[in-house]
Amino acid sequence: MTDRFTGSFTQQEPIPEEAIAAAVQVMRSGRLHRYNTAPGEVSETALLEQEFAAFTGARYCLAVSSGGYALACALRALGVGPGQAVLTNAFTLAPVPGAIASLGARPVFVEVTQDLVIDLDHLETRIADTGARVLMLSHMRGHVCDMDRLMAICDGAGVQVVEDCAHTMGAAWAGVPSGRHGVLGCYSTQTYKHLNSGEGGLIVGDDPELMARAVLLSGSYMLYDRHVAAPPPAAFDGLRLQTPNVSGRMDNLRAAILRVQLRDLPDRIARWNLLYIAMEDGLRGAPGLRLIDRPGAESFVGSSFQFLLPDWDAPRITALLAACAARGVELKWFGADQPAGFTSRYDHWAYADPDPLPRSDRVLAGLIDLRLPLTFTPQDCALIARIVREEVGHA
Repeated sequence: MTDRFTGSFTQQEPIPEEAIAAAVQVMRSGRLHRYNTAPGEVSETALLEQEFAAFTGARYCLAVSSGGYALACALRALGVGPGQAVLTNAFTLAPVPGAIASLGARPVFVEVTQDLVIDLDHLETRIADTGARVLMLSHMRGHVCDMDRLMAICDGAGVQVVEDCAHTMGAAWAGVPSGRHGVLGCYSTQTYKHLNSGEGGLIVGDDPELMARAVLLSGSYMLYDRHVAAPPPAAFDGLRLQTPNVSGRMDNLRAAILRVQLRDLPDRIARWNLLYIAMEDGLRGAPGLRLIDRPGAESFVGSSFQFLLPDWDAPRITALLAACAARGVELKWFGADQPAGFTSRYDHWAYADPDPLPRSDRVLAGLIDLRLPLTFTPQDCALIARIVREEVGHA
């Protein structure tokens, strides 16, 4: 009998009851705007910032409306402007080059390795060739590169690093939390990320001037003294009348939902990693399929799973996707000619006028991706792996 998976790859866990109660309390107060506080009250948004700063070990934190807004706000805080080259991974998602292009800056893509991380040799070449002074590093799908070597390259060349941690909240490299190597770290709380508020974002950093700019950019209306994880008032003095308001604040309703989830995040990470290990165990050694090596220094969050089909042609991969879909397994492919959902790639973003990247093209042509929502069990993942393994063998 042919096994079939009947679960949903897009169904997330329900919001915890405690978080729902906190959200209801905010709604009953009517004070959803982060600066609409009662005398002596600290807003839910300010408390979330304080708690997330502590979670990451950062001095400062700012909660914003989305992960994409966080990226663009970070670039604005660094003074990135029209025509400026900003480096980023060839393997990333559309909001990353979109944030760069939204400022009139120019995305410059760096090759990806077979382990799905930025190619550090090519990064050195790109820095020398372009004179770029900012790297927006995407830890795409939760894969963290050798951050010690990357920071040595960037620090030596005077390149400031903004980390896109949409897929690595709670991950680390050699014990240093993701988002804490560069000058600013940006996170997402969109539904498919590690905390779920529908949309939302967070920025962390230690530099008081950069974070003061970010707070002002987000639309503080000079009420920055109502933040508890922002730089001291003196950091705003020379900036407050020179920084435009590009409103993108988080509201108290989303913050209330997120605070409860943040407390549970370590447990959620452990559960995700059990799912990831079950997938990895089920696919290890499958002929024609290559798993992604995870370095020992990386502490990852396995909320999605990737594997490569080296040297497979497009018709063969298309047939595999259809066969797996017929058995209830939804695989995403980064090698398709046209963007589909969350699987667009660098050469689809015509506005960036990208140079060809042959090494990345070879990797992306055989790259398969799937989500591992916490509504799955390890037994579900073992079944999914068995289906994929069988269909890879048939293909």
